[in-house]
Amino acid sequence: MDEDVFQPRTDLSHLHDIIMRMRIEIGKVIVGQEDMVKLIMAALLADGHVLIEGVPGVAKTLTAKLVAKCISLHFSRIQFTPDLMPSDVLGTSVFNPKEGGFQFKRGPIFGNIVLVDEINRAPAKTQAALFEVMEEKQVTVDGYSHIIERPFMVLATQNPVEQEGTYRLPEAQLDRFLFKITVPYPTEEEEVQILNRFHNVTGEDITEQIKEMLTANDISMLRKQVREVVIEEKLLQFIAKIVTSTRSHKSIYLGASPRASLAIMSSSKAIAAMQGRDFVTPEDVLEMTLPVLRHRIILTPEKEMEGGTEDDVIREIIQSLEIPR
Repeated sequence: MDEDVFQPRTDLSHLHDIIMRMRIEIGKVIVGQEDMVKLIMAALLADGHVLIEGVPGVAKTLTAKLVAKCISLHFSRIQFTPDLMPSDVLGTSVFNPKEGGFQFKRGPIFGNIVLVDEINRAPAKTQAALFEVMEEKQVTVDGYSHIIERPFMVLATQNPVEQEGTYRLPEAQLDRFLFKITVPYPTEEEEVQILNRFHNVTGEDITEQIKEMLTANDISMLRKQVREVVIEEKLLQFIAKIVTSTRSHKSIYLGASPRASLAIMSSSKAIAAMQGRDFVTPEDVLEMTLPVLRHRIILTPEKEMEGGTEDDVIREIIQSLEIPR
């Protein structure tokens, strides 16, 4: 056997180091929530958008801000409300009397990292305004297309408990999110750490502690390295089996699309690179399957009445398949 087989084909030490340093920086402010931070980093490297779901007060918005703070990019925030119009998000054409014509005034969606707070509070018409920009990185207004500067990433939050005044996200929009991250309450030990960390804070902006570490060019370079990570044919077949199984499972009304297969593949490459590996393992695929699939399937009414969750059914599918080695 060739001795060079086990030699790394791509040096990912810099990528691994920079991601670790970013997680340490964010850890100066955020206690716990390591999974959320890790998945947001993976989405950044895989060029994907993230939907973050959790009750108020579990640091969803703060974490998104801190990730943006680590990167030397334009950060924009949009608070979705029931009266928000598509033009409030995308921008609108404004008459300029000096020029004697209309000029496009960009909306807050024209950022590199865009935080959409409480995305399910806006009506369907405003939610639909994000369709084109999330998929094609451009905005079309009055027949003219306006390109979004890359990198471009949407971090959207929603509250799973409060239903009054909210609108369910359409499946087509959910499918455009690489991950859906569910954020749990902190443990009792983490809650004590939070209290200890913040009881001496005296009004200063705690986010000022965070240092900028990446530029747009850096992200472009890191994403190129992620795309070069090797994934074996047997793992591609495994990903396809997982996704196609969602289309025939008795507890699933609507299964996942091929976009889910591509999402598992690209995010598995990202998570492998974050650990300094230039190849994907079955564990990487399994780790990415839940956050990629949980918002892309719809359970049957019978399963929902039994109290089953999307995560339960996905785990059931994984357990029924042979994991390649």
